[in-house]
Amino acid sequence: MKSIYRELKRRSDPARAALLQRFFKTGRGEYGEGDRFLGLTVPAVRAVAAQHWTLPLGDLEALLRSRWHEARLLALVILMHQYERATPSVRDAIYRLYRTNTDRINNWDLVDCSAARIVGAHLSGSGRAALRRLARSSSVWERRVAIMATGFYIRRGEFGDTLRIAQLLLDDPHDLVHKAVGWMLREVGKRDRAVEEQFLRRYAHRMPRTMLRYAIERFPERLRRRYLLLPSAT
Repeated sequence: MKSIYRELKRRSDPARAALLQRFFKTGRGEYGEGDRFLGLTVPAVRAVAAQHWTLPLGDLEALLRSRWHEARLLALVILMHQYERATPSVRDAIYRLYRTNTDRINNWDLVDCSAARIVGAHLSGSGRAALRRLARSSSVWERRVAIMATGFYIRRGEFGDTLRIAQLLLDDPHDLVHKAVGWMLREVGKRDRAVEEQFLRRYAHRMPRTMLRYAIERFPERLRRRYLLLPSAT
């Protein structure tokens, strides 16, 4: 583990770290409060991951508990790689590790890179009630995991889970959830606009403005204006 941290710190960039601290809203009262960055790029983290694909789950959990954002990202990159190649029992262990440590998957980039490929993938062959439990969580990150995990199904042309979780999150108080829901609805619409519009005709009037804007971003301008003229929740 010491060698991994040495490699991360060797690639660190204090100036970039300062920019990331601001970009990911780490100040007092902000959504990423207290997070700390070394200043690595994502390709640099992936380069370190490529040297450690077989790292044991115990070590990966330790990285996931790190104070450094890039160490947590590194753990997730390796976990995704291992999950795709693992036996069913190891996949179960990776999924449990992920769910046990959602308090450390605590910024939108960490959620967005991993939720579909671990949570969505793991629940694809079984009941998906866990998505509804996540959507009702008091944690903004778990609620974002719930909707982002459905990206796995969208890519397979399955939209029902996205629409069900989106409905549960219509009244969510957090902007980061609004953006994620709108994004996943947009992804549905890119594949089948009729399905997205059916949802919008029923719920657009309840959607926070940010959610709606994200959802209709790819619509023709005339259609976008029509939705934006509807009364909205915010």
